[in-house]
Amino acid sequence: MAKIHVNPNRATDKAVRAIDRKREQERRKMFMLARDHAEVLSTKLCQRLIDRNIIETDSVESIRKSLETQFKSLHLIEEFDLQMKLAPVRTLVQDPNIVTLYVTQYIVEDLIDNPHIQDVFGEDIDIYRAVDSITKVLRPK
Repeated sequence: MAKIHVNPNRATDKAVRAIDRKREQERRKMFMLARDHAEVLSTKLCQRLIDRNIIETDSVESIRKSLETQFKSLHLIEEFDLQMKLAPVRTLVQDPNIVTLYVTQYIVEDLIDNPHIQDVFGEDIDIYRAVDSITKVLRPK
């Protein structure tokens, strides 16, 4: 009787694919929740950034609308564009929240060019923590 050859890599590949599928589902769910609650999230986040002296602005409403637009458009971003955007801050924390990473990078890279922003203060990790204090509700338990 012939012995059945069991490929040890097959089990590993199945496990990796299962983990990838789970992360992708989690990410899509978070993006949809961010879109659905964009107004509330942007209002809270804008207030948190101002309270922690991370941004200095002359128009809170303009910044709130910019953040709301980002939350609403998260689910439309192509995978390549998302990975390029996150590359500079990917290693900021051990188990990052992808929405928090994206918004942190948006604040550091794009929001600073908004004409209503006087300045952005703090290091990337400080901004990440402020953003995560608001967006952590999006992450499934």
